[in-house]
Amino acid sequence: MPESRSRLLPYAAFVALALIWGVSFLLIKLAVQDMSPQALLLFRSASGCVALAVIVLVLRRRLFSPGWRGRLISFGIMAVTNAVIPWISIAWGEERISSGLASILNSTTTLWTAVLIYWVVPSERPTALNYVGVGIGLAGVVVLVSPDISTHGITGNFLGAMAVVVASLSYAVNALYQRRKMRNVSVFDVSLGQLIASSLFAIPIAAPTLPYVHVHLLSMAAVLTLGAAGTGVAYLLYYYVMNQLGAVRAAGVTFLVPVTAVFWGVVLLREVLTVTIVVGMAVILAGIILTNLRRAPRAQTAVERDSAAA
Repeated sequence: MPESRSRLLPYAAFVALALIWGVSFLLIKLAVQDMSPQALLLFRSASGCVALAVIVLVLRRRLFSPGWRGRLISFGIMAVTNAVIPWISIAWGEERISSGLASILNSTTTLWTAVLIYWVVPSERPTALNYVGVGIGLAGVVVLVSPDISTHGITGNFLGAMAVVVASLSYAVNALYQRRKMRNVSVFDVSLGQLIASSLFAIPIAAPTLPYVHVHLLSMAAVLTLGAAGTGVAYLLYYYVMNQLGAVRAAGVTFLVPVTAVFWGVVLLREVLTVTIVVGMAVILAGIILTNLRRAPRAQTAVERDSAAA
C-alpha cells in the first residue's frame, strides 16, 4: 500500500466513525421510546457482540489471540468505562436536559482526554497549538447547537447535566486506559472482549426492567442497528484510530459527531442547513485540524548522536 494512502486511512476511519456515531443519537431516541436505558445497554452490547463475532469469523480470524485470559480484568474495566457508565448516564441525562446541552457536554470528552493525558501518557502530551484546537473545537460545538439552545433553552437540572459530564469523563478514562494498558492488543480483541464483558454486566442491571420492554419493530430495529454498526463496527474503527493517531486525536471525534448528526438530519429528515450551522461546522473543522497537528521531531544534538553511536 502506498505510504500516502496508508497515512490517510486513519482519517478516513475517523470520518466513518463520526458518521456512524452521528446517526446513533437518532437510533437511541427511537430505542428508548420502548425500553429503559438499562435494557438499551443490554440489547446494544449483545447485538454489538454478535455482530463483531460474525465479522471476526467472516475474516477467518481467531475470536481471541493467545493470552486473552490474562486480559479479562482489562476487558472488564474497559466495558465499565466505555459502555456501562457512559451509555446509562447519557440516556438518563438526556431525559432531563436538552439535546443541545447534551451535545456540548458530550464533546468535553476531548477536553478531559487532553487534560488527563498530560500526566497519564506523557509521551503523547499535546502541544500548545493542539490545546488551542481543543478549545476551538469545543467553541464550534457551542455555535453549532446554538439554534437548538435558542429554541429550547439550556433546560434540565443539574444532575442531568452532571450525568453527561460523567459519561464524557468515563470515555476519556477509557481512551487513556487503552493507551496505557492495551495499545499493543489487537483491536478485534479489545472490542470483542469489552463487548462480552459489558453484555454480562448488563444482564443483572437490565433484568428488573425487561418485563416493561415494548417489542415494536421500529425500536428493536433501531437498537439492533445501534449495536451492530454503532457499537460493533464503531469500536473497531475507534480503537484503530486511537492506535494510529493517539488518544486526544481519536477523542476529537466527539467534536465531529454533532456535524455528522446535522448531515444525517439534512439527508434523512430534510432539515434546513443554516448559516449558523455552516459557521459552527467550519469552526469545528478548524479545531480538529489544529488538534491533529503533530509536533515536529526534535533534531538530535551532536552529543546525543555520539551517545547513540557508542
